[in-house]
Amino acid sequence: MKFLKTLVAFLLCMSLLLLAGCGNQNASGDSASASGASSASSQTSSVSGTLTVKMLNVGQGDAILIETPEQTVLVDTSDVDERDKLKKELKKAGVKNIDKVILTHPHADHIGGMDVLFDGEYKIGMIYDNGMPSTSKLFTGYLKKAKAQGVKRQGLKAGDVLDLGGGARFEVLSPGADLVKQGQAKGYKHDPNNESVVGRLVFGSFTMLFTGDAEKETEAAILQSHRDGVKSLVLKAPHHGSHTSSSKAYLDAVQPEVCLISCGAGNDYGHPHKETLAAYKKIKANVFETDKNGTITITTDGKTYDVKGEK
Repeated sequence: MKFLKTLVAFLLCMSLLLLAGCGNQNASGDSASASGASSASSQTSSVSGTLTVKMLNVGQGDAILIETPEQTVLVDTSDVDERDKLKKELKKAGVKNIDKVILTHPHADHIGGMDVLFDGEYKIGMIYDNGMPSTSKLFTGYLKKAKAQGVKRQGLKAGDVLDLGGGARFEVLSPGADLVKQGQAKGYKHDPNNESVVGRLVFGSFTMLFTGDAEKETEAAILQSHRDGVKSLVLKAPHHGSHTSSSKAYLDAVQPEVCLISCGAGNDYGHPHKETLAAYKKIKANVFETDKNGTITITTDGKTYDVKGEK
């Protein structure tokens, strides 16, 4: 009897230890999962098919078309007086449905073509911007039209990740949550260029950094918080190649092999500036410009990539 009681006590103790061990494993697993979801750089996904990025030739403005195996995404929409060019480029690309529109900031040369998207030829899934208000008539006008057509709008901030389908994702690096909060306060003095949505497109081992018109101030802030998350094979030149952007520290961190510049031929701003071109030459990056090369197309299978201009 004494032996039996001892055996029962031993088995009960072992059962309790096993249960405790299982409990610790579950807690650890939950913690790891939560951590992975909160960190853009820790996310991994398999890719399928081909991804295409087209920097559209729309004059002195930005409009970049991303076509993943599952979605069509448009980053910015060119200027008001370039709407015909935008429409022509979208037609050439065979675009009818646009799953996501990402507006980097409310300057006319980035949101000026929104009326083209609302003219009835295109179906828009969702609009993303920097989440801040603007008194721009173009901005308030697009909000009204989006609401009238039932298209939802969402603000982006650093840490957000957009799933673009097929294993492609867009990791948002700026604006930071604190800047968005400040920008939503009444009476805040906005600096639209430095409030641009900056994000990194990832598709397998292919990476491209989208920069809007972010200037050196924002570049420095991104390096402070995301230095390990900016390295990219392709850099969309900030602010059309202006000398107000593309600082040495930023280029050293990004280490781009290719730089793409969207600008109009003979534009009044002198973009791209000679200082910026010299900086790109110093890091031995291949440079493509829409004013010289027309629409620039990148194709990638997630392992290798190819860049071609129309001319």
